[in-house]
Amino acid sequence: MERIEIETRQSTELIDITGKVKEIVKSKSGDVDSGICVVFTKHTTSGIIINENETGLKSDILALLNELIPKGKGYLHDRIDDNAHSHLRSVVLGSSVTIPIEKGGLALGTWQSIFFVECDGPRRRDVYVKVIEG
Repeated sequence: MERIEIETRQSTELIDITGKVKEIVKSKSGDVDSGICVVFTKHTTSGIIINENETGLKSDILALLNELIPKGKGYLHDRIDDNAHSHLRSVVLGSSVTIPIEKGGLALGTWQSIFFVECDGPRRRDVYVKVIEG
């Protein structure tokens, strides 16, 4: 399993990690021509998603998260560390994605990118990538 280190700068932000994931898959391409790539975050206040890397859409995604799950809405977990909204956003986003590998590369669609979604930043984060032959 490989690790990608990320330094986030905002409380909520999308970071495109597609290039780094592709580098990891490429480094295994001599071993794996076909299989799957799992991208996973162990953090309970972050997510991993696949979508288009377009500025307007990224802003729309952040606005949607803020509207659906606003900070300071009286969540019970806020009594502990005031970040319940971050945990709830993570539940909606999910902690991993699985991408097929074909001909030694990620089988992403034309406009698809892999994003790490920070929900409780800024922080130092780790994303894990597992390439499985199949």
